[in-house]
Amino acid sequence: MDRKFTPTSLNLLNPVPSDIDIAQAGTLKPIMQVAEELGLLESELELYGPYKAKIKLETYERVKNRPDGKYIDVTAITPTPLGEGKTTTTVGLSQALGAHLGKRVMTVIRQPSQGPTFGIKGGAAGGGYSQVIPMEDFNLHLTGDIHAITAAHNLCSAALDARMMHEVNTPDDNKLFDALCPPDKKGVRKFAPTMLRRLKKLGISKTDPNELTPEERARFARLDIDPANVTWRRVVDVNDRFLREVQVGLGKDEVGFEHRSGYDITVASEIMAILALTTDLADMRERLGAMVVATNRRGEAVTAEDLGVSGALTVLMKDAIKPNLMQTLEGTPAIVHAGPFANIAHGQSSIIADKIALKLADYVVTESGFGADIGMEKFFDIKCRYSGLIPHVVVMVATVRALKMHGGGPKVVAGKPLAAEYTEENLELLKKGLPNLVQHIQNALKYGVNVVVAVNSFANDTESEVEIVRQAALEAGAMDAVVSRHWMVGGKGAIALAEAVVKACDQPSNFKFLYPLELTIKEKIETICREIYRADGVDYSPEAERKIELYTRLGFDKLPLCMAKTHLSFSTDAALKGAPRGFRVAISDIRASVGAGFLYPLLGTMRTMPGLPTRPVFFDVDLDLETGKVVGLF
Repeated sequence: MDRKFTPTSLNLLNPVPSDIDIAQAGTLKPIMQVAEELGLLESELELYGPYKAKIKLETYERVKNRPDGKYIDVTAITPTPLGEGKTTTTVGLSQALGAHLGKRVMTVIRQPSQGPTFGIKGGAAGGGYSQVIPMEDFNLHLTGDIHAITAAHNLCSAALDARMMHEVNTPDDNKLFDALCPPDKKGVRKFAPTMLRRLKKLGISKTDPNELTPEERARFARLDIDPANVTWRRVVDVNDRFLREVQVGLGKDEVGFEHRSGYDITVASEIMAILALTTDLADMRERLGAMVVATNRRGEAVTAEDLGVSGALTVLMKDAIKPNLMQTLEGTPAIVHAGPFANIAHGQSSIIADKIALKLADYVVTESGFGADIGMEKFFDIKCRYSGLIPHVVVMVATVRALKMHGGGPKVVAGKPLAAEYTEENLELLKKGLPNLVQHIQNALKYGVNVVVAVNSFANDTESEVEIVRQAALEAGAMDAVVSRHWMVGGKGAIALAEAVVKACDQPSNFKFLYPLELTIKEKIETICREIYRADGVDYSPEAERKIELYTRLGFDKLPLCMAKTHLSFSTDAALKGAPRGFRVAISDIRASVGAGFLYPLLGTMRTMPGLPTRPVFFDVDLDLETGKVVGLF
């Protein structure tokens, strides 16, 4: 991680302390005080120690008739592998709005995966003097939401494989039905609540198992899953590359049922995407039941509801659905909830968190994952569709470092020192990279939303460099472009940014989606590729063509799209920097997250399980046995 220097010390030879040192030196308010300042009632909280709590869902019912606050999305230009500071900007802006301008503000961000935390990136609580604290809790278990998702996802995996095995081992339909719906101790046979849902799906109105005809019993009991079309894998929240592809069913009791499977990282689970996009407990129950885990031999979708497991999944997720209340270094409130991947999922914090926050605060600052071509587009076209919330302002984070890279600068590699081009003034290299910023601004304006550019300034940036970025942003149509130094000095360094955002929020806007859902799958894909990436065209693999036909036949074609592609370029080639032209997009496959509510086309090869580098950051993480403090988190 880059280290910058603090102007407050008036001694540029003294480096800023590490993020964890800064966080641990911060003064924490009791979480009850944070809640009271927000107007939350004690009865609306579930405490997890003195500094974090869950907000009960009934809170929204109490405040739902209040007007919404202003809704601000922090996004960024195409980043370097180091990231350009979206979370730090989100927190710094909130601190400036709340602690320095006196606004009622709420930060709403995602919970990070333990994969990156212990892998190559480190934590995601912000950085420097703009962080969410306690940062150790934020970056580790928090309140157990990710673990709940892991348990729920893998229960569904176990249910799927077990059902396939038992159906093969029980060829007689009547015996299979009797095993699924046995009589109780009094000899009474009843359908479980989840079974009644399956009966309704099949169009069977009877609720007494004894009244079903033999044909109805067979239809109910036998899912007839096609082993070649199982799409549900397993998850774990660790970067374990050796689990990407595995052979399961090797036990002596499972002879004959060996098959290939694999693990994704938990934050790539569809259940995580559902947590972020659900609107209440009943909606989550329906979405979990709608998850497609396979197709049967007739080509029909098999869902978690068909497996009878969705009720149990809801029970495992009943606490995870409640947002987590925390605070920033400067004592402004923060909600941390959900953490879906920003490539195969939409990369946003939860709708529930945003809806509660907008009723409690006048300004809600959230962020969307990766660059604006991925995160912002999904924020608007997926999250805003399901939430019904209207964004007021986009804050576009840009850095001199990233723009120099887009101008042709040397490769930026995490964990290695930056080349001199990035630490010394180089105006020509910077100017060559400006088209990347311009295209991102133009894309945001297509949605009818006001744009403010935040130049996240590092210690080595010169006045001439940041002024070039500012002028380019204004010429591209940004309402304002402001240099921000929140990393170095906290909210004080983002006051000018906060003032620009407040002004932009008060200006008229005309939000609109990029595409209507009525378009075909191909039309939606090609709209995004043409309008956001500026591609010349789209090419589809035979597998992608097959999936388009299948999903159209199954009625999934009216879902929004969640494009899965590299975050390091507008194109599908991570090496193409700037604002490339003259390229085509290849769609290798399309997959369905029906419960979450989107299809995700794969643009090239996408990893759903990261791997550990030679030198992971977990080498630095330890516990100081004398003080009991965590050390080495970044």
